[in-house]
Amino acid sequence: MEFFLQLLINGMALGFLYGLAALGFVMIYKSSSVLNFAHGELMALGAFLFLTLSVWAGLPIPLVFLLTLAGSFALGFLVERLFLRPLIGESLIRVIMLTVGLSAMFKGLMLFIFGGNLHNYPDFLPEGLNLRFGAIQIPSVYVAAFLMGMLFLGVFGYFFKYSSQGIYMRAVADDQTAALSLGVHVRRVFALSWAIAALVAAMSGIILGIINGINVHELSAIGLKVFPVVILGGLDSIGGAIVGGVIIGLLESFTGGYVSPSLREVVPYIALVFILMVKPYGLFGLVEIERV
Repeated sequence: MEFFLQLLINGMALGFLYGLAALGFVMIYKSSSVLNFAHGELMALGAFLFLTLSVWAGLPIPLVFLLTLAGSFALGFLVERLFLRPLIGESLIRVIMLTVGLSAMFKGLMLFIFGGNLHNYPDFLPEGLNLRFGAIQIPSVYVAAFLMGMLFLGVFGYFFKYSSQGIYMRAVADDQTAALSLGVHVRRVFALSWAIAALVAAMSGIILGIINGINVHELSAIGLKVFPVVILGGLDSIGGAIVGGVIIGLLESFTGGYVSPSLREVVPYIALVFILMVKPYGLFGLVEIERV
């Protein structure tokens, strides 16, 4: 029973990490209907920026957090301005293929600078975050991931539902032409969505780096796991990203504990195939009906 509970807790904590990583992906899709294949590389860029400032520059951790978030936010603006903005009005497939190119470019750049080795952060999380219930232990990084996931879920839910910029993003995602005719600044919406997505990706990359260390290849691979998560939860659902992440995390945890550790890496993609067959719009996604 204790083994089951430990797998349950580990799976939920891992799922919140996946959900947190998926929030940035959903942010871009909600505003522009673009599937961002460079999401894993944005996670890695944020994680390596944190490593550079904390380990190599030796700056205080609170300052490093602020600088990493600010730098990632600015990077999102820069990516949108230099690469995405010239393609506004072009076919969606061209924009998606651009994100594939950005993924390869960012990955190659990080491999050139940092190499393919594993890098580790200093241990800076407070011991008070470690929780223990009998033989069941919850590491501090999992507690931090849960708290951050809930925080971002609440902030983004409020942002999309009540703020003017969030409503603009939803309007642009539904119909860019109609949004333009109503006076919505589409370019500003795209820039803000990419900036916020890069910020959230950096946070999830930092947390994953605390758990497993930082490796370009592994963070890029984790970025691909965003697809089963967001498709399960619904491509345009903020809450669905968290729920989908928890489900995928539980599937991985129980598969690794009871079946085979090597099979756990395949489970999310098996789930992805069945999801697309049974419920293409996910658990919380909006079903689109087009009438001619």
